[in-house]
Amino acid sequence: MKIVQVAPYFQPHIGGVESHVLEISREFIRRGHEVKVYTSQYDTSLPKHQDIDGISVHRIKPILNIFSTPLMPKLRQELLKTHCDVVHTHIPPPFVEFFSARARNKTKIPLVLTYHCDLELPNFLNKFIAGFYRRTFGHYSLLFTDKIIVTTNTYAATSRSVWHFKPIVIPNAVNIKDFHPDIDGSKIKKRHDMEGKKVVLFVGRIKFHKGIEYFVSAAKFFGDDTKFLIIGTGDFEDVVKNYIQTLKLEDKVILVGKVPSEELAEYYAACDVFVLPSLTRLEAFGIVGLEAMATGKPVIVSDIPGVREVITDGKEGFLTPPMDIERMAEKIKKLLSNPQLCERMGSMGRKKVETKFNITKIVDDLENVYSKIIK
Repeated sequence: MKIVQVAPYFQPHIGGVESHVLEISREFIRRGHEVKVYTSQYDTSLPKHQDIDGISVHRIKPILNIFSTPLMPKLRQELLKTHCDVVHTHIPPPFVEFFSARARNKTKIPLVLTYHCDLELPNFLNKFIAGFYRRTFGHYSLLFTDKIIVTTNTYAATSRSVWHFKPIVIPNAVNIKDFHPDIDGSKIKKRHDMEGKKVVLFVGRIKFHKGIEYFVSAAKFFGDDTKFLIIGTGDFEDVVKNYIQTLKLEDKVILVGKVPSEELAEYYAACDVFVLPSLTRLEAFGIVGLEAMATGKPVIVSDIPGVREVITDGKEGFLTPPMDIERMAEKIKKLLSNPQLCERMGSMGRKKVETKFNITKIVDDLENVYSKIIK
């Protein structure tokens, strides 16, 4: 098949959607399919055309970028010119699905949409803007999409945007060859002076909705034998830095910043517990949680729609109410004080990833969707 993936952002931009599109595209190519990715040229220094691991990447310069949303009307023109069997669009951020749907109405090429999460904005205009988009551009796009995918059952049942369209559930995936329990994390521990220490890890963009300030606050309940690591960058970084300084936690909390993708698995290997303290529906799945589980680590995630479905509370890790610092710290302490429990939960997490979230299984499901709508 000739497959087009459409994503608002793609490599080298870091994020869950970007990671998902990269992994499924690699697997499609491994199976002999041809894959193109249309995305934004969010940085003018990036080439307009590039080959990444056999993926033909085409970047379109946005006419505007507002609230981290690249507006690319030219995407419709590019899709009208392309020759493919299926177009698969991923949101958020929004609008790429609107331009994809407009192209689909002209070409009749089947359109698949993965609705990764609802639109939310961190300001008082959120209800008005998100609601307006959902009733206009968003609704139009869903009407003219051949198949809608969501990543969890709870999100399908609770999202006001998609529940009337009978979406199917295909979760995000993790590459279990890149992330596995046999990775050595000793180099990372030595680099950050954490040898002999317990390590609690967060990985993700440093954004308001990630709840990182609550992760930082939990560190105050621990002694000098425990380090809290934060991997990632984002527009909330200065706030987090100031928060660390205000609480005088510079010796306990380490802001690592962006790390090379080839080293990420080593950071998971170096930790004892992984935490995803997300606050809002912008976190609908949490691929980083899968990566930690694939590396054999217990995870603590917020008890919110979508994210809660990745684990079973008490088996692969624990659920905690969002913004509840003391409960989060309590669960972290329970794991750090019981290495056998960590090992058991990590092992169960690895098995769950192998059976339910393996990249080969997910791409099998996507191939079936593509084949059915093409026919």
